Amino acid sequence: MSTPPDYRVVGRHPMMPRTTHDEAARFNFLANLNRYLSANVLPMVKTAYEQHALPEFVAREGREPATRHEVRKLMQKQRAFQNWSALRRSTMELRQQAGRSVVLRQVDTLNAQARAAPPKLQPGLEVPRYISEVDQHCMPGGYATEVTACDVSAAANYDVGIFATTGGGLGRFSDGGGCAVVEWLQREHPQFKPTRILDVGAGLGHNTLPLAQAYPDAEVIAVDVAAPMLRYGQARATGMKVSNVTFQQANAETLPFPTDSFDFVMTCMFLHETSRTAIERVLAEIYRVLRPGGISLHLEQPQYSGMPVYEQFVRDWDAYNNNEPFWTTMHDLDLRELAMRNGAAANECFETGLAAVVDASLFPPAPAQAEDYGRKAAWYAFGVAKATV
Repeated sequence: MSTPPDYRVVGRHPMMPRTTHDEAARFNFLANLNRYLSANVLPMVKTAYEQHALPEFVAREGREPATRHEVRKLMQKQRAFQNWSALRRSTMELRQQAGRSVVLRQVDTLNAQARAAPPKLQPGLEVPRYISEVDQHCMPGGYATEVTACDVSAAANYDVGIFATTGGGLGRFSDGGGCAVVEWLQREHPQFKPTRILDVGAGLGHNTLPLAQAYPDAEVIAVDVAAPMLRYGQARATGMKVSNVTFQQANAETLPFPTDSFDFVMTCMFLHETSRTAIERVLAEIYRVLRPGGISLHLEQPQYSGMPVYEQFVRDWDAYNNNEPFWTTMHDLDLRELAMRNGAAANECFETGLAAVVDASLFPPAPAQAEDYGRKAAWYAFGVAKATV
């Protein structure tokens, strides 16, 4: 089994919280535990399904399970799944504890640094319930909660500890998604030179900055509802010498931009953080602000259509155990059809696949076990190439 890179090679920038020897060691332990659970323990869960749960179900029902929900009910009784699930949940909670302890001991310094490069905030903006009332990924308070005035602690916690969850699979600066988008654009649309780029649900801008760096003459706007993410993101971009990106507070359901005003619009692992009603409004707004001749692209984990029910069950773990309430519903949707219901024509829509682009010499890929469902940095992507007439 390959091991994740050492935490000490994670990319550093002026806003990155500083870690002691012991704090870095905790992140290394969690990264390696996550890799072990994925590569060594999860295959045992599949064995328990194939050798015990499935035969028992077939003998009783005279058929195989038809849905992931039937598989989940079966597997909840299997000790192998109970052990893997409990350990994986513990890694998420421990990752948050480790990150918060690092950040909160230096939160005043981080907040002071961020005040030197403020984003464009919208005082009084109501944060949607699907953000404000969910502790996403077991992060206490989620993305938007502030522990003090002008706070960046939620974003700093996310940034300093994401390595523990991904094991380096997203690269030195956790920007493998954004780098993949740039690589896709330059390969599939080499003549496309966007002058205005919008990243919706951008968070702290992990995936925004690669686009800003790849198109330095473009105006790049990163929007999110969470003020801590925006404060940290703007200061992080400034510290990394990326000057053509603006972080702006806005609700993706009602974007504050004119119709036909962006050449390229992106979301990256954002749509599953919304809701059944919100996702349609978001897609409609993105189509509205996209210029004729422009392109939108949305990165998510693969949709469940046509996927074996056991694989669906494993991927669905986050919905029930990692505070991702919309995860299971969204991955049942036909997102291409949803885009067509909200403005796009059939001949404008497309689907593709992307994989994270990272520095493989520092961050080797995760093991290639087929059972490693949902843990590798590979995405389903869909989008719209808006017609010019």
